Amino acid sequence: MKKNLFKELWYNKWVQFSVVSVIYVLWFVVWTRNLWWLLGVIVIYDFYIGKWSERLWLNRYRTIKANNRPFRKVAEWIEALLFAVIVVVPLKIYFFGMYVIPSSSMEHTLLTGDYIFVSKIHYGPKMPNTPISFPFVQNTMPFSQMTPSYWKRWQWDYKRLWGRDTVQRDDVVVFNFPEGDTVALGTVTVADEFGQPMEMEVSSNTNYYDLVRSLGRERVEEELKVRYRPVDKRDNYIKRCVAVAGDRVQVIDGELFVNGARQKEIPGVQYIYLVNVTGPIGNRVFERLGINAEEVGYNAEAGRYTMPLTEEASEAIRKLPEVKQVTRYINRLPNEAIFPHDTELYPWTEDIFGPLQVPRAGQTVALTLETLPLYERVIRNYERNTLRVDEEKGEIYVNDSLVTDYTFKMNYYFMMGDNRHNSADSRFWGFVPEDHVEGRASFIWLSVTPGKNIFNGIRWDRMFLEIK
Repeated sequence: MKKNLFKELWYNKWVQFSVVSVIYVLWFVVWTRNLWWLLGVIVIYDFYIGKWSERLWLNRYRTIKANNRPFRKVAEWIEALLFAVIVVVPLKIYFFGMYVIPSSSMEHTLLTGDYIFVSKIHYGPKMPNTPISFPFVQNTMPFSQMTPSYWKRWQWDYKRLWGRDTVQRDDVVVFNFPEGDTVALGTVTVADEFGQPMEMEVSSNTNYYDLVRSLGRERVEEELKVRYRPVDKRDNYIKRCVAVAGDRVQVIDGELFVNGARQKEIPGVQYIYLVNVTGPIGNRVFERLGINAEEVGYNAEAGRYTMPLTEEASEAIRKLPEVKQVTRYINRLPNEAIFPHDTELYPWTEDIFGPLQVPRAGQTVALTLETLPLYERVIRNYERNTLRVDEEKGEIYVNDSLVTDYTFKMNYYFMMGDNRHNSADSRFWGFVPEDHVEGRASFIWLSVTPGKNIFNGIRWDRMFLEIK
């Protein structure tokens, strides 16, 4: 009797309308803090109570669909596609994303071919900057490198909904690539290693700012097609957050220090080692120790390997009879590719870096010609100020006002890959702004060996493995 009463109560159109409306308002109005979504209640009322759309056109559509077989087939495909978009897109925006690991920068924590589940709830969902875009693609239309997948003219400012937590140290984070704001496409003539001219194909995977540093901005803009991308349409990266807003980060001889303390041990972190040998090491040894053979280099004349190793793998390599010496590689030669790209003021490498203060919202730093390279991109690109420098007088102008300090508007993070010598991370391109953060990597739901398929390449031991 109670079951029938409950069933009758649930199938009451006013009860259904009320329940769905409450869920809708809590999700789309209260959580998003956007009153415009209240207009959706009218659609819900029409679906359950008013039935205006049925009388105006839906009944006629159903009649045509029932009597016209070709039309019915096409309509069924369109309905299925629309249903997938209506269901999947909100889930992708508000709750989770799924990504595949394309490179070895996070080995051994994540391997190339791992498919990961990323929680948007953890830090709070980030609302799209480009609300009108082609679904299920990142920044360009399918089969095109040039055509944007979004409508440029309608863009929203940064907005993040309530989440469970904020980004913490050692979280594995998915974010939009900060230097992906500009990309260059086309072909440009450069000199090869022998000084001879050669054609270089430039794609969206080529770092625009590296091109500018090597070729000059004028030449890049004259010879290549330059495109700007909003934050949510920049390529997705995944790294470990090693320092949060307000932290002081430093790398000393390859060891990471945050606020003066050595980073806690992260299982699977690996570095490049120099391995002197009396003879070649068999590939089976690399496979047994989980060493990526594609990253192993061998100089037969010198009798030396360069290879990425974890601490455990380095100890195992030392025990091989053909191994004479194992030494961790430390790069001491300053490189302009290292942030902040000024080897005179900051002669840093990926192994000797900092100390560097990670900006925190509301924090004020002294702004001089010496400190400006550290925060220039934050001030100009991420916080959208005009910036002008009078080199002769040593004066800095922000929004046409002379300044001697600057107060940050957003929080920033410092990201590094667990494969420390094979990771393009914050040591190369600087801070990650909070409005670039997409979510926290939660677990691996599928893992396929590169070059194989799901029938013969699934790594079963990595299925549903928690990401730590």
